[in-house]
Amino acid sequence: MARVLYEAEATVTGGRANGHGRTSDGVLEVDLRAPAELGGEGGGTNPEQLFAIGYAACFEGALGLVGRRARAEVGDVSIDSRVQLIPTGDRRMQIGVELHVTLPQVSDPESAKELVAAAHEVCPYSNATRGNVDVVLTANGQPVD
Repeated sequence: MARVLYEAEATVTGGRANGHGRTSDGVLEVDLRAPAELGGEGGGTNPEQLFAIGYAACFEGALGLVGRRARAEVGDVSIDSRVQLIPTGDRRMQIGVELHVTLPQVSDPESAKELVAAAHEVCPYSNATRGNVDVVLTANGQPVD
């Protein structure tokens, strides 16, 4: 079995429509509510928002790692993340992700795209979703292939 570096623990009761979530250490505690766009009352967070924040934070860490490995200064990274809930033709739901990465200290467009592509290869969220979730990446406004 692989060595575990860190394990997060949380408990959710009541689900996404009218639930409550709390981490075992009590640092994060949220009321869960379905968004008004899905017929809910709003007034709380939802799994898609939590995923958007988690993925962006993880991806920023991966950018720092690949920047150090490449001896490139990535600077003050900003990531606008979008997580979409998309119905399928067979009455299931799937998730789509967009990560719009801004690297203000990387002026060369190709270098910015290479760093973002490399981060996508090492980011744990990217690896967990690869092949299951469509992820669209941009670097300084340019599409990343």
